[in-house]
Amino acid sequence: MTRRTARQHPELHDASSRDEHAEYRVDIERIRFSPFYSRLSAVTQVISQPGAGAQIHNRLTHSIKVAAVARAIAVRMQAEQLESMRGRPREVEEDKAVIDPVVVQAAAAAHDLGHPPFGHLGESILDRMARETLGLADGFEGNAQSYRIVTVLDVIDEAARGLNLTAAVRTALAKYPWTSATDPELLGAEPRRGIRRHPDQLDIHKYSAYLIDAHDLEDARRDHGGLRPFEQSVECAIMDVADDIAYSVHDVEDFYRAGLLGHASIAAEFRGWLDARAAWARFDDADLQGDQTPGAGLESLRRKIARNDAWIADDEAFRSAVVSTSADLIDSLLARPFDGSLEAERLLASFTARWIGRLQDAVVLIPRPVSRSGPVSLDVQAWHEVEVLKFVHKRFVLSRPDLAIYQRGLGRVLVRAVNSLMAWLQDEDDSLRVPRRLGDLIALAHEGYRALDPDVLARLQPEGSPSIDGLARARGVLDYVASLTDNQALALAEAVSGRTDRLWELGQSL
Repeated sequence: MTRRTARQHPELHDASSRDEHAEYRVDIERIRFSPFYSRLSAVTQVISQPGAGAQIHNRLTHSIKVAAVARAIAVRMQAEQLESMRGRPREVEEDKAVIDPVVVQAAAAAHDLGHPPFGHLGESILDRMARETLGLADGFEGNAQSYRIVTVLDVIDEAARGLNLTAAVRTALAKYPWTSATDPELLGAEPRRGIRRHPDQLDIHKYSAYLIDAHDLEDARRDHGGLRPFEQSVECAIMDVADDIAYSVHDVEDFYRAGLLGHASIAAEFRGWLDARAAWARFDDADLQGDQTPGAGLESLRRKIARNDAWIADDEAFRSAVVSTSADLIDSLLARPFDGSLEAERLLASFTARWIGRLQDAVVLIPRPVSRSGPVSLDVQAWHEVEVLKFVHKRFVLSRPDLAIYQRGLGRVLVRAVNSLMAWLQDEDDSLRVPRRLGDLIALAHEGYRALDPDVLARLQPEGSPSIDGLARARGVLDYVASLTDNQALALAEAVSGRTDRLWELGQSL
């Protein structure tokens, strides 16, 4: 199949004579009309909606807002680029890659298509099962699943498989432009985001393509042109930073609405660090492990930033971020518990608009990107503020024992669904009655594995690993389960346990 390779960027001199974004607008509409996109309205962002209300973000509303933030950043940066190029020789202009806001918007719309039921919990459960139970060496990863959806699993009339998106948009979708089998040492001495450093090795846990789909990503990056190995395109980097901005602010919004951000405990943490910064600096790292004393969490964060992100880490910027977050989040927003009143809504809207606007304006081009950043990033101060906002989520919401209990139950739902489908496929007396869609997904995976270069296939089949048929069944089951909504996953787990009260709800997805 011939992939679309529309112009990478608009021309500067005759753009007014035509719609230079037409090809990319086709991409946006294909994504927005996709059932995978619609499905995101019923997939958890962080808080499950049934118990929290319609005002809480789901994956679709998150994606819509990421696209809005990303477009605003791209339009502003494109205007700055074009202004800086005026009056320069035409040959210089033609060599300059101009940011395309429509490419950014398309990538932002598609960036979460691959998220499975139950948010990041579902991603970690499916990855563990893929590696430990199903024998898939490249596991399961939400970014790679998004790429697989737009290039293989989704359908349109004019292509045999996938949405046939342009090279520019496929490249912009790849936040981590490598596979799990890439030699980590090739990615640079300083590990990039998505790679964990262990005492004796580097571990790739974020990547944008499975080995079965790696050839398509290679083709897209080659057709897009001008990229160094493992480097994000500038449109990808804008989408990436917009994602960070949106979820760091909108998660605060959700947790505030849900009453999960306790003013007293968060205020104590911030005061505990600000009032005793010098004392905390004398603690050993081991002393901070598991320390619940107010201030210990922020000190651990400061050290983590210094250790992992020396390219931008700045102690004074960190202190300033703690002060500004304390003033605007703790002393202003959280000082008044959310009660559903118009006044509370107005206070929250003001907080959200202020932070989104300020962070959008803080995005800058990086002429010489370092390994931990793409060609676009937040400036030093804003970068630290986003890290502090994300700390609030993790420390005071995501680490809650009551949430952990609920998530463990949801994890068992996915384990039961995957194990039951695999057992069904291996049942000689009943395997022909598996859902038609599951059979189709297995056939697509089988076709993909058979087309792989033998050397690539060997990486997926170390001694004792499944045959091609086994790999295809495993990948097909993951593709199937990952495409369910939260409620469909719950209904499937109940049905395979013999409960029938939600059978017809499940039937809509078979």
